[in-house]
Amino acid sequence: MTWLLPEYIADALPAEAERIEHLRRTLLDHFRSHGFEFVMPPMLEYLESLLTGAGQDLNLRTFKLVDQLSGRTMGVRADITPQAARIDAHLLNHRGVTRLCYCDSVLHAMPATISASREPVQIGAELYGHAGIAADLAVIRLLAGALKTIRVPVSRIDLGHVGIFRALAEAAGLPRESEGTLLGLLQAKDVPGLIEACADVPSPFREAMQRLPQLYGGVEVLDRAAAELPALPAIGAALADLRHLVTVAADLPLSLDLSDLRGYHYHNGVVFAAYCADYPAAVALGGRYDGAGRAFGRARPATGFSMDLREVARLAPAGKPSRAILAPHVGHDGKLAAHIAALREQGEIVVELLPGETACEGPVCDRKLVQVGEHWIIEAIQED
Repeated sequence: MTWLLPEYIADALPAEAERIEHLRRTLLDHFRSHGFEFVMPPMLEYLESLLTGAGQDLNLRTFKLVDQLSGRTMGVRADITPQAARIDAHLLNHRGVTRLCYCDSVLHAMPATISASREPVQIGAELYGHAGIAADLAVIRLLAGALKTIRVPVSRIDLGHVGIFRALAEAAGLPRESEGTLLGLLQAKDVPGLIEACADVPSPFREAMQRLPQLYGGVEVLDRAAAELPALPAIGAALADLRHLVTVAADLPLSLDLSDLRGYHYHNGVVFAAYCADYPAAVALGGRYDGAGRAFGRARPATGFSMDLREVARLAPAGKPSRAILAPHVGHDGKLAAHIAALREQGEIVVELLPGETACEGPVCDRKLVQVGEHWIIEAIQED
């Protein structure tokens, strides 16, 4: 059947497409009002550029093909963030802070979850050139404000810091294979599995690893972490960053989860995930990823976030459907053509019927243009 699409790929029909486009414009305008400039990276790039610093997860999600011009391997982007880092590091080459935003489709070789699309519409914002915690706070506030603007209220924003686990793994001398195993167990909060996998980890790092899944909740988690985790300088610095965020952003629904290590191989500082009521997965993910531009010539401090606009559109309240005005075929009637043009300039949708067309199958028309004497007036269409 030629009309069937691949699994986890779907069309956006008019009503959904209109909602997605409305949200796209609203969010990009919100980012623009905060000084973030819009960029449009290409869908295809050479593979090494797309996967720079991204780790194995992004590699497995990336469709690969051979460029017929150069013979080199190319990839269809699975994430726009590395492309934004390339633009900042190699093309813009600003000395100070750069603020970028984007919105476009990405393609995944496998769906992220059983209900996810393989063609998300990724929208996000990235801030480059500032290593301080103020930049992390700025992008967290930008995210919270963006979701508030489109009336998708955030129930909580979980904060974590990959530097805590990284410091423990380094101090314990974990081999890469063991580190990956523990990462997966921590992410799943599999405490029995974690206890078994930590059997060969030296003390006190073994006990610290096993405590991480319990270190989630309110600000009190930071006091517990300071008391229960080894007094490593990197852990102290990470806890200080998290404490600063929850203190200065007390107006935001911030919580803590020190075992949330998504993007561990990519991120290297504060990470965060935004959740909404009655939705099980994170609606937006972000964090710090310093040095992503190193392969492009400049290792810049970086932090940002992104979300899938298709999923956000399902959570946002439905707006009023667009209504249109039905107009007869203009033909050579200059006065009617001028009247229709004036209505469209005022923001109205006007559907001009073609010869032989008796009804509009597209936008819902609740009004019509009728001629009264020498004038064209708008009348309501009475439902049958």
